[in-house]
Amino acid sequence: MKSIVLAAGYATRLYPLTENFPKPLLEVAGRSILDRLLDDIDNIDGINEHIIISNHKYVEHFENWKKNSSLKNPVTIIDDGSISNETRLGAVKDIQFAIDTLNLDDDLLIVAGDNILDFSFKPFVELFKEKNSAVVMCSYKEDVNALRRSGVMIPDADFKVISMEEKPQDPKSNWCVGPFYIYKKDELPLVKQGIEDGCGTDAPGSFISYLCQKTDVYALKMPGMRYDIGTLESYEEVKRIFADKN
Repeated sequence: MKSIVLAAGYATRLYPLTENFPKPLLEVAGRSILDRLLDDIDNIDGINEHIIISNHKYVEHFENWKKNSSLKNPVTIIDDGSISNETRLGAVKDIQFAIDTLNLDDDLLIVAGDNILDFSFKPFVELFKEKNSAVVMCSYKEDVNALRRSGVMIPDADFKVISMEEKPQDPKSNWCVGPFYIYKKDELPLVKQGIEDGCGTDAPGSFISYLCQKTDVYALKMPGMRYDIGTLESYEEVKRIFADKN
């Protein structure tokens, strides 16, 4: 299994902080967001490489980060060629870009590079192995506005995903899907097929909406807190929380 970190966005809501610097490399309590993600993933049995997808504007920052990385597994950084928020490929096309560029034929753990978790991905990988199918993570939310900004799924009794909708105006459930996914290697051709069939490509969850209609997708209830750093205010709040934890 390889991990893919989606890090090609431009984080315009965090300007001027991220105007010339990638959000995943922002520090929280002395460590970058990216390091906090990969330190955990790097210690999961079976993961043998980390792939960072950057845009052209920020790729040099990730190359410099790699020089000082102490991860035990190799890191590959790829540049999707985009130079602005207006020309970005979108998360699903970035995943396909990685598949094509690196000729990937592996199970893939895909994570958004702008989140911090207070739990490990190990139970997520274990569920993937148990179900032998694609998996996502979910959490229960009461806040309708929060649901409208997220992917929302309808699960069955066994938490198989019956349907999912990205950023719905009228959420059909309270189960919010976070930007963490594992795809089986034999499902990778469906990424290209989904793009060709017109599934959304900007948010990574758009592909899950497509995939769950083609094959089984199961969900893990998030076993802890996820901190999504989307605005300057949320970044300051996360820094305060983790400073207190330290």
